[in-house]
Amino acid sequence: MRIAVVQFDPKIGEVEANLTKANKLCETLQPDSVDLVCLPEMIFSGYVFPDSQSITPFLEEPHTGPTSRFCSDLARRLRCYVVAGYPERLPAADVHTTTVTVGDAAPKEVTIVGANAAALYGPAGEPVGIYHKSNLYDTDMTWARGGKGQGSPATGETVEGHGETPGFATFRLPPPLGALSLAICMDLNVRPPAVWTSLESGPFEVAEYCVRERTKVLVLLNAWLDSKNRLEDDDTDWQTVNYWAMRLRPLWAKVQEEASLEEDDDAFEDEDNIVDGTGGQGARKVGDEVIAVVCNRCGEENNVLFAGSSTMFNLAPGVGRPKVLHHMTRRQEGVEIWTVPNSEV
Repeated sequence: MRIAVVQFDPKIGEVEANLTKANKLCETLQPDSVDLVCLPEMIFSGYVFPDSQSITPFLEEPHTGPTSRFCSDLARRLRCYVVAGYPERLPAADVHTTTVTVGDAAPKEVTIVGANAAALYGPAGEPVGIYHKSNLYDTDMTWARGGKGQGSPATGETVEGHGETPGFATFRLPPPLGALSLAICMDLNVRPPAVWTSLESGPFEVAEYCVRERTKVLVLLNAWLDSKNRLEDDDTDWQTVNYWAMRLRPLWAKVQEEASLEEDDDAFEDEDNIVDGTGGQGARKVGDEVIAVVCNRCGEENNVLFAGSSTMFNLAPGVGRPKVLHHMTRRQEGVEIWTVPNSEV
């Protein structure tokens, strides 16, 4: 299995320049060299828009917008699958005002004009599906409507709403990818009204969903913020990488585990500290490993610093520790092809 991960620093509102940059980065990819290409959340528009008015000029139509065209063209050229995040325009009839509470601020009225979406395209350049972010971050809440359910089919019909049950998307793709589940950034955390209780109890909504779906590959498209831990002497945001792994704990934890890794910021700093991915018994049987790809953006936008540090994990049932297969650094811009050996799949 060969997955290309694209990480760079887009400039907010500069869609054409960001598309040019992504195309330049992907020039090195040759046809039939990869099975999947991943680009982060809202990678061509930028992410930190303060309100619906500021993001409206950059909302995209599904299937015909610049992100969809980019994915379709790249997928067709490489004869592989391509997934990328974008801000999707809601139909005019669905635009509405509502009251939201962002953080500790007082409730305010906002206009909901779009959805934080991801588009998946296939080897012939065909649309495979669209997914809408289920668990909205503060920035999303000023303009976006949350999604639910299994994502939309290739027909272009979207599945949206503010349902209380978090919904992610799984696409049944040909080998070597198989059952590919898709989520976006904040989806990794608990969606209100559910409440996080503990590392042992969760709830772990994305991980539990993957167990139910028998997911083979989990892709998270992120615009995740930097932890700002050891910024001066650390090339990778290991605190953030650790956090991602902890929120996927049911995919690798032992049934009964005496030690907690939640505060072990050094757990992923080098290969010597990573489990070899074999052994252990859990609720899932050996051979049910999940390859999790966290594709994150880097850079700074409107005084918000992003973590970069895109990572691929092997999450094996019952092992008791996640295994980092590949990772990028905080500020790294580029595309890397991460190969998963047959023994890891």
